[in-house]
Amino acid sequence: VQLQASGGGLVQAGGSLRPSCAASGRTFSWLSVGWFRQAPGREREFVAFIGLSASRTDYADSVKDRFAISRDNAKNTVYLQMNSLKPEDTAVYYCAADPYGRRLYTAEEYEYWGQGTLVTVSS
Repeated sequence: VQLQASGGGLVQAGGSLRPSCAASGRTFSWLSVGWFRQAPGREREFVAFIGLSASRTDYADSVKDRFAISRDNAKNTVYLQMNSLKPEDTAVYYCAADPYGRRLYTAEEYEYWGQGTLVTVSS
């Protein structure tokens, strides 16, 4: 499985971004996908999850009600809509995939990773 994350950038506090994660190399509809982020000097942390069904989603408490994860199986892509961004959301955002469709919340459990996309939120 190859993952390509894109769509990060620089935005002011209160703004929005929608990073995407494009997958190849495996039937996309069989993959569950997680988004993680890592800020300088901090460990990689869970942000959001989407299962094989688009209705199976979960979020870290810090982003709940502000972020929304979705998937488009026709485009082999998962999106992370980020609204009401805060300076503390600044990090490199990574997508990860599990080929068994499991609900996973820790970085150690994921086998496949994208290269990361930088999100910077200015105050």
